[in-house]
Formats: sequence, C-alpha cells, structure tokens
Amino acid sequence: MNKKLKLWDATMLVMGSMIGSGIFIVSSDMMRNLGSGYWLIVVWIVTAVMTIAAAISYGELSSMFPKAGGQYTYITEIFGKMSGFLYGWGLFTVIQTGTIAAVAMAFGKFTAYLIPALNDATPLYQNGGFKITLIQILAIAIIVLLTYINSRGLKNGKILQDIFTSSKIIALLGIIIFGFILVKNTHWFENMHFGWQAFQDYGRDLGSTLEPTGWKSITGGALLGGLAAAMVGSVFSSVAWENVTFMSGEIENPKKNVVKAMVIGTSLVMLLYLLVNFVYLHALSRDGIAFADNNRPAVAASEVIFGTTGTVIMAVLVMISTFGCINGLVLAGARVFQTMAKDGLFFSSAASNNSHGVPGRSLWMQATWASFLALSGQYGDLLDMISFVIVLFYMVTVFGVIYLRWKQPGLVRPYKTWLYPVTPLIYLLIGTAFCVLLIIFKPHYTWPGFILILLGVPVYWYINRRMR
Repeated sequence: MNKKLKLWDATMLVMGSMIGSGIFIVSSDMMRNLGSGYWLIVVWIVTAVMTIAAAISYGELSSMFPKAGGQYTYITEIFGKMSGFLYGWGLFTVIQTGTIAAVAMAFGKFTAYLIPALNDATPLYQNGGFKITLIQILAIAIIVLLTYINSRGLKNGKILQDIFTSSKIIALLGIIIFGFILVKNTHWFENMHFGWQAFQDYGRDLGSTLEPTGWKSITGGALLGGLAAAMVGSVFSSVAWENVTFMSGEIENPKKNVVKAMVIGTSLVMLLYLLVNFVYLHALSRDGIAFADNNRPAVAASEVIFGTTGTVIMAVLVMISTFGCINGLVLAGARVFQTMAKDGLFFSSAASNNSHGVPGRSLWMQATWASFLALSGQYGDLLDMISFVIVLFYMVTVFGVIYLRWKQPGLVRPYKTWLYPVTPLIYLLIGTAFCVLLIIFKPHYTWPGFILILLGVPVYWYINRRMR
C-alpha cells in the first residue's frame, strides 16, 4: 500500500474518530446514574487512564505488526484466525457500521435544529413502529457521500479528515474558553458538593417517558452499578482511537508513528473531554445536566454561555464533529474488511483495491450495511449492547501484549510498552471491574453482545469448511 499518511494525519484520524456525538450527549445519562459532579469527573478520569493505558499497550503490537488490519491483525497473529474473525464479525455487524449509523443519525438530528422542516416532515413511510424519515435519508446520504469521497483515493479522505478534525478541536476549545469566561452564575461548587457521601439516583415513571421524581441516596451494589452504567457512556465516547491501526499499511514509518498518534491523540481528546465536562458543571445545575432537553447537555450549556444563539452554535459544532467522525470511521473500517478478505474470512471481492488505490468494494459493503442499520433504527440499541463487547476485545488485545512477552520473548519489538507490565495491567484491572459490575448489576448491557459475537462462530465454521 502507498504510505501517504504522516504523523499529523494519523493523529487527526485518532482524534477525529474519537470525537463524534458522544461528548455532547452522554453526560446527562451519566449524571442520572451518579447524581454527583464530583463522581462524574472521577468516572471521566478513570476512563481517560483506561483509554491512554490501552493506547500505550497497543503501541507495542503496532510496532510488531505494522500492516493494515490493526486490531484484527493483532488478535489473529496472537490467538488465531477464529478469534480474529469474531472481532472482525463484531466490527462489521455493529461496532464499526453501527457507530457510523449512529453518528450519521446524530448529524441528521442536529441538522434539524437549523432546518426545523426535517423534524416536522411527515414520515416517508410508516408501518406500526417502523418508519422512514427525512433525517434517516439525510444520514444515509452523508454515509454515501463520504464513502464516495474516500473511494476516489486516500488523499481525499485524508484532507477531509485533517480539515474537519482541526475545525472541531478549535470549536471545542472555543466552547471551553468561553464557557469559563462568559458564565456569570457558576454551579460548580453546588455540583461538586455531592461527594463521597451523596451518591444519588433518579426515580423513573412507570410510563414510557423519563420524568424526574427526585433524588435518593444510593450505596452498596446500587452505587457500584451506577458507576458501571455511567462508564458505558464515557467508554462509548472514548472508543475508535484504534481505527488508526487499521490504516497501518498506509502510514509513514508505522513502527513509530502509529503509537505516537495513538498516545498523543487519546491524551488530547481525553483532556478536551474533561474540560468540556468542567464547562457543563460550571454552567448547569445537577438537574440541568441530568434532565437536559433530549439528553443534550451541550446544547443547554451553550444556551447559557451564548444566549439564544447557543443552540445554533452547538448544532453547527456537532455537525462538524459528526461529519469528521463519520469520515474517520469510513476511512479506516474498510481496511479491516479488506484484510479479512485477503485471509479468506470476508467476501473475496473486498480484497482488491480499485483504480484509485483504495479498497473500493470494501468501502461500499461497509456503507451498505451502515445505511441499512440507519434505516432500521436499531443501531442505538445495538450499540448500547455492544459497548461491553468492545471493552472485552480491548482487554483481549492488551492481554496479548503480556502473552507474547511470556510466549515469545525473543520477538523484535521496535517499541516496548511504557512501564510494562504496570500499564497493561492497569487497563486489564479497570476493564475487568467494569465488565464484572455490568454483568452483575446491568446484565442487559452484556448478554446481547455475547449472543451477537457467538453468532459469528457458526459463520466462521461455515467459511472455514468452504475454504477447506
């Protein structure tokens, strides 16, 4: 493959793939589970430590296997083809495509702030609970547009990624700076007052809508379950940084630049996330964050900061953010499916590059399934269920660093994990605690993901049988 991506481009891919719609939305649900500004920040810090530790650990594997496919390649090389296929299966069925669909829908919904007619329009088709709206059509149009741009050559996708990632970083910095300068009546001390002794939960109506019915103290298992449930949001907002490893075959000096891009990119994004949450806690009350209209604390905070124009400013920012995020996901994901096809584990037609030197067929297969998920409306439920599985695959990959050190100590390692074995163990400990707590207290976040991955086992056996 042509080495067209420099360190700057790789870092922009890391940051652009991470920053989508999550940071503008998830803090509402996190606050409802925690009821404490203090613990909201603690969860984000734990997620930051977890994410950066994983990126540092992945660096060792990226230097050992500097080729396209990234995480799929690492898992396959260390644990065998079936393990690699199950990761790729999850990636194609929902992790990558479902995220593309979800972020594209977020783009459509925030576009509707600027063009209210999109919200008010009669559904194009409706049958019971299923309907097709103009917002869904817009989401699919964005997926198709970005797939087309990326199918015309790597340079196009690279330029687009650099421009939009730089734009949203500057915009986020603007929100952070003005958030601290322009807000006169701070809620910071009030929100941070709910500390160690004041974990709170919210009451639910028995109906289909959520209405605040007051806060109550939570302890013991409810407290631990609240922490785990809150981390689902922060973890979901902090994934996709590994997309840069999918592009290793097209990055200059991948043995050094991939790990640099991952560590620099994840560190900067997690710092931005923390600062944005500081703005939420400064501008909004606890209830203002927890029960923000349509779970959009960013919009509520922008209205406080900039007045009535705040919602327009935030809508434009989220459109920029989601557009760049979709581009990064589209750009990187297709490289994994192409690598799987070369291994005989995906549609064989996806293995070749088109006349522009990019995996065109793989790009369009990815776009087709992502568009179907956007049209079905099921992407949100799938992503809630799959967050648990994403962390499990991260843990498998990080454990691979330790396993290879023990199994094959003589392998050449151009980069070695900083503070080994402490760094990978930090991730494994936090990840294990997160997964165990979800299994115990929030099982609906876990078992559907297991089932989805297990469905890949008979598919693998079928493919393997045909190959033999």
